[in-house]
Amino acid sequence: MKLMTLQDLLADQLKDIYSAENQLVKALPKMANAASSADLKEAFESHLVETETHVARLEQIFQRLNIKPGRKKCKAMEGLVAEGKETIDENAEPMVHDAALIAAAQRVEHYEIAAYGTARTFATILGDDETAELLQTTLDEESQCDTKLTEIAMNGINQDAVAPEEVGSRE
Repeated sequence: MKLMTLQDLLADQLKDIYSAENQLVKALPKMANAASSADLKEAFESHLVETETHVARLEQIFQRLNIKPGRKKCKAMEGLVAEGKETIDENAEPMVHDAALIAAAQRVEHYEIAAYGTARTFATILGDDETAELLQTTLDEESQCDTKLTEIAMNGINQDAVAPEEVGSRE
């Protein structure tokens, strides 16, 4: 596809995001299964439901804009998912492993926040307020997920990941 206009670029970006979200739908159950913290497991499971909604929302946008999602592969998400798999496979103490899972998940969230923010801006510039609003809704949900992961990390997992000897030496 040759990118001649901002509309072409928006379509290309939406296809990339669609691929990313579909890859994430497959990865999140594995992240949830790898988590030892009940809060983290629930956050991954909850975000899976949201991610499925994000896919449906993108399909709604494609239909509105008469765009076929195509077979574009989001290479960035492919790399992030591969890193996440490496994290899942790490031999680590449970809370250290959970802290690593959160780090991997937040890299994914930050990528999605950037992607949705850019696509939303393109839609806004093109005067497509309905698409911009749909993308903003997803962007808000991605930001909330990132905040939730930070809260889970800061409310125990990161502290529990500190080695007992290090905690004792700081007191």
